[in-house]
Amino acid sequence: MGDHTSNFRLTPEELATFEEQGFIGPIKVYEPEEMERRWKEIRRAIPDRSRAIYPEDSLGAVTNLSNYDRHLDIDLLSEHIMQRAIVERVASILGPDLLCWRTEFFPKYQGDEGTDWHQAATFAHSSGSPQIQWPSENNAPAFGGTITAWTAFTHSTKENGCLQLMPGTHRVMNYDESRGMSYNPDTINKREKESIKRGFFGYDYRELQKDPDWRPDESKAFSLVMQPGECVIFWSTLMHGSLPHTGSRTDYRMGFATRFVPTQVKVYPGLDDVSEYGGTIPLQNYGAVLVSGKDEYGINKLTDRSRRGHRFSPWDFRQTVGN
Repeated sequence: MGDHTSNFRLTPEELATFEEQGFIGPIKVYEPEEMERRWKEIRRAIPDRSRAIYPEDSLGAVTNLSNYDRHLDIDLLSEHIMQRAIVERVASILGPDLLCWRTEFFPKYQGDEGTDWHQAATFAHSSGSPQIQWPSENNAPAFGGTITAWTAFTHSTKENGCLQLMPGTHRVMNYDESRGMSYNPDTINKREKESIKRGFFGYDYRELQKDPDWRPDESKAFSLVMQPGECVIFWSTLMHGSLPHTGSRTDYRMGFATRFVPTQVKVYPGLDDVSEYGGTIPLQNYGAVLVSGKDEYGINKLTDRSRRGHRFSPWDFRQTVGN
């Protein structure tokens, strides 16, 4: 897909900033008016799960799992994960051979709690099993993580629960995801942490802290206000969370996260299903999407088209990455 003219490759200065800070953005992917038009169409398509890869009865009472991987059955999301403005920048960081292994909606409605400060390296934090596994280095476990491109489908403000980041915190994990957390949906919107209403979709991320007495340094945090159509690209190991929604009912926030790894990373290693957030999703219809380059490892189940026949044609950045 596409020619070799590089429009979105990160400059050496941008890469250095990303290396130091753990994120880059906001970046404009769509004009606000186009994003609003696209979001209206996507929103109309969401209730139709007839082609969704996870059956309705597997999702549990709280619907976090229903927000997973709708790029495999909603055409505009199938387009979105291939957006060159995102993919080429991520390829600048991870190399030209890239998989999109998951997407998620992140809504925030009036009265919703903020999201706990957290980091994710293996994504075992709620399911108990690693969902991504980097190759080991010198017989030691790799550090891991995924590059997340979080796109604001609506305005994202301090009042409606925008993202918060702690720059430069992506190299050291403060949490041990293998400890596991206990799920209790009754705690949602009920807890305050450091005087801010926060939670993790029915979990308490503090249960994973390596040091139970450690507290996130809120002085390092900043709130990322974003326009519709803007995107932030960050390591999942960067300390991040969100503010609670204190705004009006009509001013909801919708974010959409696209998660990328290089092709040598194993996705859902040894797993037939994923149990988290009170539900269990079977993986028999799942496939990662090759968004750029080639898959020369053959260790993951891939799909080259959505459940509605949208064909995923990977970009070729091999001549523009690493030269």
